[in-house]
Amino acid sequence: MDGQEQVIVALVYGLIFLVLLTTGLILFFHYSRQKIIQKELEKADLKLKNQQKILQTSIAIQERERKRIAQDLHDAISSKLNIVSLTTNVLLIDETITKKQKTALEQILNITTGTLESSRKIAHDLLPPILNEFGLKAALQELFEDFSKHTKIEIEDNVETLTRLSKNNQLHVFRIVQELINNSIRHGKANELVVYMEQNETGFIIRYQDNGKGFDVNNIHKKPGIGLQNIKSRVKILKGTLKIESTPNNGSQFIIRCNYER
Repeated sequence: MDGQEQVIVALVYGLIFLVLLTTGLILFFHYSRQKIIQKELEKADLKLKNQQKILQTSIAIQERERKRIAQDLHDAISSKLNIVSLTTNVLLIDETITKKQKTALEQILNITTGTLESSRKIAHDLLPPILNEFGLKAALQELFEDFSKHTKIEIEDNVETLTRLSKNNQLHVFRIVQELINNSIRHGKANELVVYMEQNETGFIIRYQDNGKGFDVNNIHKKPGIGLQNIKSRVKILKGTLKIESTPNNGSQFIIRCNYER
């Protein structure tokens, strides 16, 4: 082998070495990058799980506080107001009281009766007893009737029984619909609503629509109000998706899809 051939062989071996070295470096960086990405994904997953846990804890604290306030309204306030009402009725029977005293007692009775009704309604909104006793469909029907009775709003509904939904998740769905109606009345100034809830093989879908003044969806996503934040939080706990369709002066539609837990 002459000198020229030796140079060629050396160049070939050198080239092979460089190719192998380059390939090794590429593989090293590739797998290193994969490990970094995997670690970042694990960290992100852990962060999401922690956020989910914090979210669930926050909602659970909310519900416990609502239950406590409802119980206090019933035990501490309503019971005392009932005593005032009974005592006033006893005094009104007394024929020795003057007309002026009777008028004052009647005013006290009217105020007490009105306050009792208000406290019962607040307690009922905080913790609807019908939900535990008869389920979500009955609780929603009562909610619709209550809103229709006390406001000028008209509600068209088609609500199916969600047979595979746990009691706790039924409460989340109830709160979502309750918050949607409150938002439609308070912010949207709507007077017509449509609530549609259907069960399928894997889960359920809720379609909610109002004829209110609507809003810019992009703006609401950037800076959602407390009501919408609560709705999003509960949808997330249900492991569902929320789609919002709305434009100014054209009403709003909310579509919620959730799968049952396996």
